[in-house]
Amino acid sequence: MTQTLLIELRTEELPPKALNLLGNSLAASIVEALAKAQLIEGEADYTAYASPRRLAVQVKNVKAVQADRRIVKKGPAVAAGIKDGVPTKALEGFARSCGAEIAALSIVNDGKQDVYAYEYTQQGQPLAALISEILAQAVKKLPIPKVMRWGSSTHTFVRPVHGLVVMHGADTVAADVLGLSSQNATLGHRFLSDGQIVLNSADSYAEQMREQGKVIANFAERKAAIQTALNDQAGRLNAQVAADEALLDEVTALVEWPVVLEAGFEAHFLQVPQECLILTMQQNQKYFPLLDQNGKLMNRFLLVSNLQAQDPSHIIHGNERVLRARLADAEFFYKQDQKATLESRLPKLAHVVYHNKIGSQAERIDRLMSISGSIAKALGSDVAVAERAARLAKADLVTEMVGEFPELQGTMGKYYAALDGETPEIAAAIEQHYQPRFAGDALPEGKTATAVSLADKLETLVGIWGIGLIPTGDKDPYALRRAALGVLRMLMQHDLNAAELIQTAYNSFPAGILNDKTPAEVAEFMQARLAVLLQNDYPQDVVAAVLAKQPQQLGDIEGRLNAVAAFKALPEAAALAAANKRVHNLLKKADAELGEVNESLLQQSEEQALFAAAQSLAPKIEAALAKQDFQTALTELAAIKPQVDTFFDGVMVMADDAAVKQNRLNLLNQLAQQMNAVADIALLGE
Repeated sequence: MTQTLLIELRTEELPPKALNLLGNSLAASIVEALAKAQLIEGEADYTAYASPRRLAVQVKNVKAVQADRRIVKKGPAVAAGIKDGVPTKALEGFARSCGAEIAALSIVNDGKQDVYAYEYTQQGQPLAALISEILAQAVKKLPIPKVMRWGSSTHTFVRPVHGLVVMHGADTVAADVLGLSSQNATLGHRFLSDGQIVLNSADSYAEQMREQGKVIANFAERKAAIQTALNDQAGRLNAQVAADEALLDEVTALVEWPVVLEAGFEAHFLQVPQECLILTMQQNQKYFPLLDQNGKLMNRFLLVSNLQAQDPSHIIHGNERVLRARLADAEFFYKQDQKATLESRLPKLAHVVYHNKIGSQAERIDRLMSISGSIAKALGSDVAVAERAARLAKADLVTEMVGEFPELQGTMGKYYAALDGETPEIAAAIEQHYQPRFAGDALPEGKTATAVSLADKLETLVGIWGIGLIPTGDKDPYALRRAALGVLRMLMQHDLNAAELIQTAYNSFPAGILNDKTPAEVAEFMQARLAVLLQNDYPQDVVAAVLAKQPQQLGDIEGRLNAVAAFKALPEAAALAAANKRVHNLLKKADAELGEVNESLLQQSEEQALFAAAQSLAPKIEAALAKQDFQTALTELAAIKPQVDTFFDGVMVMADDAAVKQNRLNLLNQLAQQMNAVADIALLGE
């Protein structure tokens, strides 16, 4: 007979950012161990619970006792068990280890040979005999970076543990873990619940915790309740909630009985840039800012309390008072920062070390200006504007506001640049030069912002790489992989040469500071990152075929990829790819420099037909490539398949006559140039 199994560890307040992971990990480990012990009937069906003061799991269809198991213990091979009619020491030792006579052994086949075996029935153990070890191992496996001890105990856990519940159906199962013995009672909400909650059964846990304990124990259920209440409150105010998933998860992990309340702050604080106010509310206080229908911050906000009160006004006023002090700090920083222009702050950057091997932020600014100017010129943009934006791009690093909230770097630079009278283009470039900050983030808009953003990432990539701080494994402290992906995404939108940009960045550093192999190594690194980026959307062999051409200008790369993917689906593609591979191998054997085809040396009709087809194909491919019509170029290539097939069927390329052989290799070289004009199609299908 099976019953639901409930296990709960009652703790002191758990770390909110790790709570859901801890709950899911504990539940998964327990369920895995139960299944391995053959204590679950059928498929595992369980619910994980995680709240600030408890981790729990409820598993359906758990047996009270394991089923008996037929065990077959295999020993030595039959051929090695008896020698001259006498049992060998190996066989005797095996029988002794099994506690059996040799006559009691059987013979089974292990898949390779017949072996002696001892077969017996292992009686199933009760759940109570196994659960303590299952719990102990599950606790050990939890992803806890730092453990703690409490009281005089030698046990360790992420937080002190004060209660253990283990119930199978309505019965309490005897178990011990972390110095605690199991029981059938727990505690509810720290303030809203009164006394112990004696659980009726493992199945009644969630309901009793809600009704008697004022605890919504399930993380997902609690999160959904908060989300619904936030949306309802915002809807009544004709507003929208400004919050990301991380904030909602963290708040869910801070409360057991969420109550959403509306509060407000003085309207004069709205004169401070709303990014500052939103960050203050979200990061420091875990509040939910409200935006009006135009996306502007309102002077109302929502908070999630862990208390339910008949009159919540004291909770609201207390939170308003705390927030008021935070907003006053932000207002003070903003006003103080306006007393100095960004330009006047630049000398301070000389005292901000970027890296001790490549200098200060002031020295970095000089490099950014140089690189930005070169990129702006290549983009056909105003060089002076790009250099001005680069000059001011890092000035907000020494402002009070960015000192308090580093996340606002760039954002505050935009506001202060506008207040200083800089053009909107320069102000936007200061903010956007950090973009893209992460995968999927927006690219900078406009040529000036693009120039400064590329300069910033290339200078970091080349400089940090050049002093030997190369990403290894999961270690990438200067986020060079992210910088490379940002550069690549921008290059796919603009007609710029990657190798030239890398060299420009390298040349901006004083001679001798960076390893002289840096440009080549960074270019190779970016090619590898490009493959990773593209393989999210295209087959690996299609990406490999296009990247084999080592493209430095990426503006047309998506067109090439789409064309190659379409070509791969054509019936002629596989044969042409195989032929191309054969051409590659033959050309490797050329012992002289390849040149033009001498038509008079074409002796066989098959090679004459291939030459004529290649001559006819060349202008068509050239015209298609001139229009970046890669699809047409590859479709035209498919038409040459019959001539390629007959050539390889009827012509011996490596002829005895050296001149004829050389001419045929010249013909194949001409064919290879046409076949690989868009991509190396030999790599398709690999």
